Amino acid sequence: MSKQTGSLSINSENIFPIIKKWLYSDHDIFYRELISNGCDAITKLKKLDIIGEYTIPENTEFQITVSVNQEQKTITITDNGIGMTADEVGEYINQIAFSGAAAFLEQYKDKTNEEQIIGHFGLGFYSAFMVAERVTIDTLSYREGAKPVHWECDGGTEYEMSEGDKDTVGTQIVLYLNEDSYEFSNEYRAREVITKYCSFMPVDIFLINENAPKEEPVENNAQTDSAVNEDNTDGEDEKEEKKPVPLNEKNPLWNKHPNDCTEEEYKEFYRKVFHDYREPLFWIHLNMDYPFNLKGILYFPKLNTEYDTLEGTIKLYNNQVFIADNIKEVIPEFLLLLKGVIDCPDLPLNVSRSALQNDGFVKKISDYISKKVADKLSGMYKTDKENYEKYWDDINPFIKFGCLKDEKFAEKMNDYIIFKDLSGKYMTLSECLEENKEHHENKIFYVTNEQEQSQYINLFKEEHMNAVLLRHNIDTPFITHLEQKNENVKFIRIDADLSDAFKEETSEDELKEIQEKLTELFQNKLKNDKLEVKVDKLKNEAISSMITVNEESRRMQDMMKAYGMAGMDPSMFGPTGETLILNSNNRLVRYLLDNPESEHAELICCQLYDLASLSYRPLAPAAMTKFIARSNEIMNILIQ
Repeated sequence: MSKQTGSLSINSENIFPIIKKWLYSDHDIFYRELISNGCDAITKLKKLDIIGEYTIPENTEFQITVSVNQEQKTITITDNGIGMTADEVGEYINQIAFSGAAAFLEQYKDKTNEEQIIGHFGLGFYSAFMVAERVTIDTLSYREGAKPVHWECDGGTEYEMSEGDKDTVGTQIVLYLNEDSYEFSNEYRAREVITKYCSFMPVDIFLINENAPKEEPVENNAQTDSAVNEDNTDGEDEKEEKKPVPLNEKNPLWNKHPNDCTEEEYKEFYRKVFHDYREPLFWIHLNMDYPFNLKGILYFPKLNTEYDTLEGTIKLYNNQVFIADNIKEVIPEFLLLLKGVIDCPDLPLNVSRSALQNDGFVKKISDYISKKVADKLSGMYKTDKENYEKYWDDINPFIKFGCLKDEKFAEKMNDYIIFKDLSGKYMTLSECLEENKEHHENKIFYVTNEQEQSQYINLFKEEHMNAVLLRHNIDTPFITHLEQKNENVKFIRIDADLSDAFKEETSEDELKEIQEKLTELFQNKLKNDKLEVKVDKLKNEAISSMITVNEESRRMQDMMKAYGMAGMDPSMFGPTGETLILNSNNRLVRYLLDNPESEHAELICCQLYDLASLSYRPLAPAAMTKFIARSNEIMNILIQ
């Protein structure tokens, strides 16, 4: 062919400088785009072979080779795919924004399946100019009698195209990097980026460092190939070169049928993708063909922190090409606590594959994922309740978060929310209501901290009453949600009030008189005229004092902490609801009642208040200092 020169045909909405600088937010994405194009070229050639329009030569091994040369600051990407004629280069390269994949699918739409074609856009090639000051293409079409083509462009709108010298079918692209992008010719940087975007592309990808010494061939992976004879111990083949290992896995686990996957394969895939040394609790294998194509695996990781510090990773793929982590439009918000991969070829991505375009369609995908998770959990409860209960402590924050964020998910999970009681037994909401029905209708008592609330727990156990454990930050909004959904149901923390079951019968007049005296005494000795004091005659004589906090007031305080208002004075929102309970059956309380003018009265009042406070919350630093000094003083009195 004769040498040609010309100007690139640019559609008005696709201006070349904008493509180079602003089309993609991450410049390293050029690796994804160019390797994807190579995968497309190979996939097209395979399909032409299947439909009888081309015969693949025997012993052909399809692959994409990425060669980096840090000395020359170049990157070469080679595929042995379909190649291009001069006319096709003019059509697909010189006319920016023409989609080669779209044209191919249109031509063969009745003969082949489009789901394996990665590319949707003609702009992917031009991502090369984000990092290169000059790009060359050498290509040879599969068509009989086709001549090789050489194309080059220095990043402007001018190009040169002439007959080339390539003698094998396929395409080779060379990027001459600009000064700001030399890092991408470094072998380790290239490996990092290719692993990020191309780990599961459907064609073998090899990385070659052209600067590596020839006697030390580059390994593409830390793994050694099984083809090397491990039994060779006589040293005769010590210098045998190791067979290169591709950077990617062509057939990811999510493409297999769940029945063909073993437990160890699921765990190994999890370790490889997420680098998590802990084994996942369980997983959900998604496999859907209608009304959209979606495959994936969602893992429930083992959690060891509070829910508000958790962050999972769900990787989104489009035909095995990595798109992004945690795209909230596709992944329901509460599922972002999980780890997993989702591959959806039908995603309506924008031209740079960085955002979604069709909210209605994407919402259907999100709803489907949410439904499959709910089905898995409810099915596990019905058929494998033992494991469901075993996993509950780890998965319940995620489930509760889902119920708060997704009404349909909450409806599906309503009968499968369980609570662990003080003895470690798991109960549903209805079973919890039945547990304390004799003493308290429609009330469920709960514990948030077994250590701080141990005194109250002991009281419950003495009276054969039960409570459930709610240890996570999410439990406060979740029980409010349950109260709104279930009329008359009320959750009460065990230190919110003292049940009549803990008290002996006594006359109200007697308690009222004692309460007036002790209220005056404690307010005076503690120098706190706002202190709420209540006297009860408890069955357990060993208990001297306790603190109770009104449930509504305490939830307000929890809300303040959640919104970063923990340092503010709760009283500015109304009464704190804190009450000092004194046991009229206790010897110390009786002593104060009978000896209000004792020289030790103030010491005892302050100590009883701090002891009660310690069973409710940690003391402030200044209060703790006084408590320790006072305790030492009391011990000195004992030995006098």
